Amino acid sequence: VQLQASGGGLVQSGGSLRLSCAASGSVFSINVMGWYRQAPGKQRELVATITRGGSTNYADSVKGRFTISRDNAKNTVYLQMNSLKPEDTAVYHCNAVTIISINEWGQGTQVTVSS
Repeated sequence: VQLQASGGGLVQSGGSLRLSCAASGSVFSINVMGWYRQAPGKQRELVATITRGGSTNYADSVKGRFTISRDNAKNTVYLQMNSLKPEDTAVYHCNAVTIISINEWGQGTQVTVSS
């Protein structure tokens, strides 16, 4: 499975961005897709995940502001980020977990929120 992320950028506090991650290769094997982020000097942390059936899970810090969605026909997962805060600044990584629990990672995309 290969993952290609896009959509990062620079935005002012309170603004919005949408990240996309397109999967290719053995996409039939993907179960869960999601987004993680890593800020400078911090460990990578979960942002949101979504199962093939549409069940979602969010970090408390983004609940009510971020929405994860998935288009199984396009093998793409999206992260709509609203009401962005400077503390959301990080490199965002797309993740896919296959049905045999193999983790695949895409390249990161930088999100920078200015105050």
